[in-house]
Amino acid sequence: MIQESRVVQETVTLGGELPVRRLGYGTAQLTGPGYWGPRGAAGDAVAVLRRAVERGVTLVDTADNYGPSIAEELVAEALHPYPEGLLIATKGGVVRTADNAWHVDGRPESLRAMCEASLRRLRLERIDLYQLHRLDPAVPMAEQLGTLDELRTEGKVGHIGLDTVTAEQLAAALELTEVVSVQNRYNLLDRASEPLLKLCEEHGIAFLPWFPLGNGELTGHPVCAEIAAAHGAKPGQIALAWLLHHSPVLCPTPGTGTLAHLEENLDAVDVRLSVSELSRLDALA
Repeated sequence: MIQESRVVQETVTLGGELPVRRLGYGTAQLTGPGYWGPRGAAGDAVAVLRRAVERGVTLVDTADNYGPSIAEELVAEALHPYPEGLLIATKGGVVRTADNAWHVDGRPESLRAMCEASLRRLRLERIDLYQLHRLDPAVPMAEQLGTLDELRTEGKVGHIGLDTVTAEQLAAALELTEVVSVQNRYNLLDRASEPLLKLCEEHGIAFLPWFPLGNGELTGHPVCAEIAAAHGAKPGQIALAWLLHHSPVLCPTPGTGTLAHLEENLDAVDVRLSVSELSRLDALA
């Protein structure tokens, strides 16, 4: 018997003007362990990026500190001149000094310098979506967001996003400026950011969950594996499909450095979960 499945919205529009397909691609896995140094041959990374766009990806998410600088440079090498409709999102506000050494820096002069360096590496005149990678507790939020507002007024930034915030912080940020996206850790097993997701739904803000596959944990989860078998799919595809079914503002950008895994991830968009399957997955949190 065919079970009823939930309708899945295929696209989301950021800031009322940037339509993207909800399943995107993240570039962190193009760099080495701890997001430090290269992962392998640059040609392999270029091939993955180009194939992602060939498969219809319209949202590529990167950051200045992946590498550092390496991921942005690979994006430009692979995709510039960028095809119409492709949104390149990047992040600033964190300085790297070594493998797994992360230093938050939200000083206005630092944010401005980071943004302008990203513009050069990405070969862009405007970054359509520029995301504050972390709020700096040592700098007033108004100063950090004010700097991004200035960059937007100057035409260097199109829209502003936030990474790793609480619902309360997002609400405070919305009192200061327009925010079109957030990025927080969120997946089938980790839903601590559910209040933030609900706030995003209320305001039409895109939510780009990082670690959408639980840093690999969900690629072998037994419940995902059982449901995957019924669809002729892989467990990780079920975890990604659940995100697409769960909320229309969720825009997962799973990363990988291999073509085979890229194809597998992108095929998740074709998985349609039944109401009973969604209920089983919902109950895992």
